[in-house]
Amino acid sequence: MENLIRTFHYYLENTDVTFVRYLHSQIEWDSRLISILGSRGVGKTTLLLQHIKLYDNIEEVLYVSADDLYFTNHRLYDLALELVRNGKKKLYIDEIHKYKNWSQEIKNIYDQMPKLQVVYTGSSILELERGGADLSRRKLEYYLAGLSFREYLNIVNKWELPVYKFDDIIGNRVKFPGNELPLKHFKEYLQNGYYPFCSEKGYFLRLNSVINQIIENDIPMFAGMNIGTARKLRTLLSIIADSVPFKPNYTNIAKSLDVNRSSVVDFLIYLEKAGLIKQLRADTGGIKLLGKVDKVYLNNTNLAYALSAEKPDIGNLRETFFFSTMGVTQKVASSSVSDFLIGKYTFEVGGKNKKKKQIADVPDSYIVKDDIEYGFGNVLPLWAFGMTY
Repeated sequence: MENLIRTFHYYLENTDVTFVRYLHSQIEWDSRLISILGSRGVGKTTLLLQHIKLYDNIEEVLYVSADDLYFTNHRLYDLALELVRNGKKKLYIDEIHKYKNWSQEIKNIYDQMPKLQVVYTGSSILELERGGADLSRRKLEYYLAGLSFREYLNIVNKWELPVYKFDDIIGNRVKFPGNELPLKHFKEYLQNGYYPFCSEKGYFLRLNSVINQIIENDIPMFAGMNIGTARKLRTLLSIIADSVPFKPNYTNIAKSLDVNRSSVVDFLIYLEKAGLIKQLRADTGGIKLLGKVDKVYLNNTNLAYALSAEKPDIGNLRETFFFSTMGVTQKVASSSVSDFLIGKYTFEVGGKNKKKKQIADVPDSYIVKDDIEYGFGNVLPLWAFGMTY
C-alpha cells in the first residue's frame, strides 16, 4: 500500500486548484457512497483530487486508480478493510470501470464498513451496468459534462463569469464582461473548448486519443466486443460524423455494418453513454429513453472538427452546440414544428439571417441566432446558452 500512498501524494502535489468545475458545488460530499460518471477526458480525476486537496485531511483519505498494478494481486475490498483498520475515513477510486466485479465489492464495502466513505468515478457507460450488485439505493450519482462556454471563458481568460438560469437566457438577461465581444471566443470554443485540456498544446491529438480509447477499450470492455465489432463501432461513428444530424434508419445502417438491427440500437446507446453522440428523442411526457429517436448528433462540436472528413457544416454545429449544452441542465426533445423543445418552449436554431416564419404562430417560441452579439424580444444569441452551467 506504500506505493499507492506515494502515487496519491504525487498526483495531489501536481493538482492545480485555480479553477474548479461546476459540478463540485452540486455534490453532497458527506454522503457515504458517491458516484461521479462522465465521458473520458472531461475532468473527473481532477475533480476528485481538487476536492481532496481543498477540503480533506490528507492523513484520513486515500486516492487510487482502479487500473493500478496493485489490483493485479489485491482486492479492492481488502484495501478498504485495511484502511478502516488504520483509521482512514475516505476512499476515492478513479476509473472504477477498469476493476472487475467492482459493483459487488463496493456493495460489500458499503454494507460492512459503515465508517468508510467511498467516492468513485467511472465511464458514463456504467449507467447501463447489467447484473452485479444493485447500488441504486445506496449511492448518490452525478454526471460531469465537458466544459460549458462559460467555464471555457473562465479558464482561458481567468474571468469569473456567473451561471445564468434558463429564464435569464430566454429573457435576454445574459451579460458579457466589459468591452469584450462574445463571438470570437465562441467560435474558438466550438472548435477546441469542450474538454478541460483546451489550454494545452496538441489539443486534437489528445482528443483523438480520447476517442480511440473509448472506441477501442472502454466500450468493448463493457460490452464484451471483439476487435471486428469494435471496428464497426468506429465505422458507425464516422457515418454519424459525416452526416449529423440525421434520422437513423436502423435497417439501412445494419446492412452497411453487416449486423442485425438490434445491434445497431445497442451500438448507438453505447456511443451515447460513452459521450460520443447524443440522440434527440421525441417528447413522450415520460421516461426520456422511451421516446422515439428523431435525430442523432455528435456529443459536442469539438468532436465534429476531430472526426469530420471535411470542414463541419455550420448548421450542424449550431444545433449540436444547443443540444449538447442545454442537455446538461434541461430535458431537450425534438419539436414537430421546429428544431428543439424544452418544456413548453420551442426553439429554432440558425444564423443571423434566420427568419421567424416557421414559428410565427407557435406560442412560447424563440429564434436562436448564431453570429449576433445580443438578442431582442424572442430572438436569442446562440452563445448565451453556453452560460447555463
